[in-house]
Amino acid sequence: MKRIVFAMIAAWMVAVGANAQCAAKNDAIQVGEELTYELKFNWKFIWVNAGDARMELKETQYNGKPAYRTDLLCVSNKKVDFFFKMRDTLTCITTPQLEPLYFRKGAEEGSHYTVDEVRFGYEGGKCIVDQQRYRRGKGTTNTKEVSDQCVFDMLSILLQARSFDPTHYKVGDKILFPMATGRKVEQQTLIYRGKKKFKAEDGVKYRCLVFSLVEYDKDGDEDEVITFYVTDDRNHLPVRLDLYLNFGSAKAFLKTVKGNRYPLESIIE
Repeated sequence: MKRIVFAMIAAWMVAVGANAQCAAKNDAIQVGEELTYELKFNWKFIWVNAGDARMELKETQYNGKPAYRTDLLCVSNKKVDFFFKMRDTLTCITTPQLEPLYFRKGAEEGSHYTVDEVRFGYEGGKCIVDQQRYRRGKGTTNTKEVSDQCVFDMLSILLQARSFDPTHYKVGDKILFPMATGRKVEQQTLIYRGKKKFKAEDGVKYRCLVFSLVEYDKDGDEDEVITFYVTDDRNHLPVRLDLYLNFGSAKAFLKTVKGNRYPLESIIE
């Protein structure tokens, strides 16, 4: 279930800047955008509904200044709760230029409950990352890192990446980016797989960009974790996610879109 949450986020990640100047031009999203997804698991050769996810962007204030607030909620349904209960709530606050300021993830997954918090600061061309992780029954840990790169959290990275232009990507290109997890800053890897057409369950057909999130073992061998389909238009909305889990496979499908900034020109008539 944790990979499903990360997949929802990774699907927007197209590229990342290589310095601590974290401001960016927003060319893809607007206040009022709301997306919902249906989650499905493969259980003994049968696909079953597993739950829903919702993400929305609002205006807010942070330390008395205008800011954006993004919320992502993932909830398993009663059928899945019997095997594995999930209630994950993620919140990030950025400047209007999409610089990360604050991130929080509260995750109830099975019998585990974890809260991650990240606060970002900027000084002398450096990105200062203060992280805190609370785990029920195991207490709280704190870390602080200073980086020459711009460091993102799970949500602020997707806000910036949706505005980037993948026109010049070639099949096999790798995209690296640093991300704060609540415990440390980790490097992540995406691989561009090319373009494909995808027909959704409601019959709508999309022209998509296809990416893979991969992990590497100690020998450097590549292990594909997620394959995702992103609309080949200026919205860069993920419409399908294929997840390869330890116990099987799962999928997430875009269900509704409200407040999107541009028409979905990737829809094929």
